[in-house]
Amino acid sequence: MAAAAGPGGSGSGVASASSEAAARRRLRVLLGHLRSAPETHLSASQCRGRAAAAESPPSTFPKRRQEVLKWNGWGYSDSKFLFNKKGQAEFTGKRYRLGGTVLPLLREWVEKNLGGNLEHKSIPKASLNISEVPPSVTNEEFLQDLKATNISYSQDAEDRVFRAHGHCLHELFLLREGMFKRVPDIVVWPECHDDVVKIVELACKHNVCIIPFGGGTSVSSALECPPDEKRTIVSLDTSQMNRIHWIDEKNLTARVEAGIVGQDLERRLGESGYCTGHEPDSMEFSTLGGWVATRASGMKKNIYGNIEDLVVHIKMVTPRGVIEKSCQGPRMSTGPDIHHFILGSEGTLGVVTEVTIKIRPVPEYQKYGSVVFPNFERGVACLREVAKQRCAPASIRLMDNQQFQFGHALKPQVASIFTSLLDGLKKFYITKFKGFDPNLLCVATLLFEGSREKVLQHEKQVYDIAAKFGGLAAGEDNGQRGYMLTFVIAYLRDVGMDYYLIGESFETSVPWDRVLDLCRNVKERIVKECKERGVQFPPFATCRVTQTYDAGACVYFYLGFNYRGISDPIHVYEEIESAAREEILANGGSLSHHHGVGKLRKQWLKESVSEVGFGMLKSLKQYVDPSNIFGNRNLL
Repeated sequence: MAAAAGPGGSGSGVASASSEAAARRRLRVLLGHLRSAPETHLSASQCRGRAAAAESPPSTFPKRRQEVLKWNGWGYSDSKFLFNKKGQAEFTGKRYRLGGTVLPLLREWVEKNLGGNLEHKSIPKASLNISEVPPSVTNEEFLQDLKATNISYSQDAEDRVFRAHGHCLHELFLLREGMFKRVPDIVVWPECHDDVVKIVELACKHNVCIIPFGGGTSVSSALECPPDEKRTIVSLDTSQMNRIHWIDEKNLTARVEAGIVGQDLERRLGESGYCTGHEPDSMEFSTLGGWVATRASGMKKNIYGNIEDLVVHIKMVTPRGVIEKSCQGPRMSTGPDIHHFILGSEGTLGVVTEVTIKIRPVPEYQKYGSVVFPNFERGVACLREVAKQRCAPASIRLMDNQQFQFGHALKPQVASIFTSLLDGLKKFYITKFKGFDPNLLCVATLLFEGSREKVLQHEKQVYDIAAKFGGLAAGEDNGQRGYMLTFVIAYLRDVGMDYYLIGESFETSVPWDRVLDLCRNVKERIVKECKERGVQFPPFATCRVTQTYDAGACVYFYLGFNYRGISDPIHVYEEIESAAREEILANGGSLSHHHGVGKLRKQWLKESVSEVGFGMLKSLKQYVDPSNIFGNRNLL
C-alpha cells in the first residue's frame, strides 16, 4: 500500500488501485520464473522461513502488567533493593544474580556520600487510589465502532494509569505522592497489523488521539498525556503483537511484530540458534517497536550495530496509510531513506507494526574482562585508541572513579575467607605495588563474543593496547559483575526515594576531542547548581563512556542528591538537569545519543537540527498526520 492510501488519506482508492496493479504485474513476472524453474529451487532446505502460529505466543508480561511489574517503580514487583531490620542493604527476588544477597557496604556509602539516614524515611502510597484517577473521557461513537471490531480494550483505571507514564524521575515521584492530571481514557490491545489499521481508521473517523505504548521504559516524558488534550486518548498497547513471522536462514533476517519484548525476542531467536545482539539496558522490558521509534542503541553495538544498522524493513500504520518499502534489499539509492523518517519519530507519525531485522548465529564463545587504569584520562585515551584501530569488543565501557566506588559499594557479602583474602591482595597489588590512587583510578568492563579463537586473539589485542596506557587486567569476575549491574541499577532509584534521595541518568554523544572537557565541565556544573539551589549535601555526579565510534563516544551521566529540606525537589532537580543539558550542548555534545527527545528535551530540538531541519520535521508531520491523531506532542 502506498503512503497516500489508507485510514485518513484522500484519494486512497486511486493509490490502492495503483498499488494492486503493480503487485499483479510483479506476480505475473514471478509466476513465469516459477513455471520455468527446477523444483529443487524451492526446496525447504534452501528456503527455511517459518510461518507464525495464528495466536500470539505467551509474552513475559500479561495484558495486566501490574500483576508482574511495579505500578510506581522500575521492573518486577518481586525484585527490589531494601534495608533489612539489621540496617543492611539487600536485593530481593531470584530473577537476577544479585537476588537474595546482602550488600554490606551500601549503607555506609549512602551515608558518607549522600548524607542518607535510615531514620529519615519517605513513605510512598502503598497502592493506587482509584478515586484519584481522572475519569475516562470517552467518545461513545468511537467506542461502539471499536467494540464491533472485537479488538480487546479496557477502561479499567489501573490499566489506564499504568500506560500514562514512562520512567522519568518526575513521573515516578508523582505516582508516589499524587496523580497525573491526564491519563489515557481507553487501552487497546491489537493483535496484528490489520488490527492497528482498523484502530487508526476509527481514530481518524472520530478524531481520537492515539499514543502508542510498547514497553513503557521511556525516560523522555514521551508517554505522558498532554494535560490539555480534550479528545479521547487511546493508549495503543502493542504487547499482543509479539510473533516472529519467519526466520530466513539464508539471508539472516527475521520478520518480527513490533510489540515483542527484547528478552522474548532473543530467547525465541535463540531457540533456533540466532540472536539480534541488540541489548539496551532496558531490553528486559522494552520492545522492538520502541527501539525503532527512539533510534535505540545497545550495549553490544560494536559488533551488531545500533537499531538503524539492524533494520532491513519497517511497516508502519499512519493516518495517511501504511508506509513501507517495496522490497527488502540491503541498501537502496531511492532518494532520502524513508526508514529515517520512522526511526526516532517517537510515536508522532504512526505505529510501527512489523520489522524485518538482521540476525546472527548465537556466538559460540563469550568472555568477560576488565581493566583498571590509573585515572579517567588514561582510560579515555585507551578507548580512543581501541576505536581508532577498530578493534572494540562487543561491549567496552569505562566508568569514572566515583562510579567505580559506587559499584564497589554494591558488592555482595563475601562468602568465604579465601575470597576476602583474594580481594584484599588484588587491592594491595593495584594500590600499593602499582601505586594507583584509589580516589583516581577507573575501570573499564569488557565483553568479547565470537569464535573461541577469535575472541582470544581479540582479547590479547585489546589488553595490549590497554597496557600502553597503564591499564592492568582486573579479571573476568569484575567484567561480568559490571555487565550484570546494568540490569539492576535502575532498581536503586526506588529505594533511594524511600530515604529522600532522588536520582536520574541522562546521556549524550560527543567528539573524542571533547570527551574529557565535557565530562569534567558537566560534573562541575551539577555541583555548582546543587549548591546554588540549596541542596545540603554534595550531589552524586558521575559518568561513564558506554559506546565508542570512529569519531566520538556516548557519555552517560548519573545525577543524584539528598533532597531533605527542599520543598519542591522535582522542580529543583529539573532545573539542575536542564543546566547540565545546557552545559552538554555548550561543550559540543548532542541532545541525545539514544534516549530520544520526547517532551523532556524538545525545547532544544530546533537548536540541535537547525530551523530549516525543524521545519522539515513539521512538514512531514503535517502531511502524514494533519489532524494530529498521534498527538503525544513529542519532538515538535
